Amino acid sequence: MELEAAKMIGAGLAAIGVIGGGVGVGIVFGNYMTAASRNPSMKDELRTYAFLGFALSEATALFALVIALIVLFT
Repeated sequence: MELEAAKMIGAGLAAIGVIGGGVGVGIVFGNYMTAASRNPSMKDELRTYAFLGFALSEATALFALVIALIVLFT
C-alpha cells in the first residue's frame, strides 16, 4: 500500500471521532431542554452545566479533527 493511501485512510478513520461531538452536543442540549421544561426555576443553573457539557463534547471532536490533520499532513 502506498504511503499517501495509508495517510488518507488513517485520516478518514481518525475523523470518525468528529461524529461523536455532534451526537454529544445533541444529547446535552436535548437533556437541557427537557430539564428546563420540567423545572423552569432551575433554568439558569442548568444552563451553566449545559455549556460545560457542550464545551467538553466539542473538545473531543476538535481533538479528533487535529489528529486527522496531523496524520494527513505529516
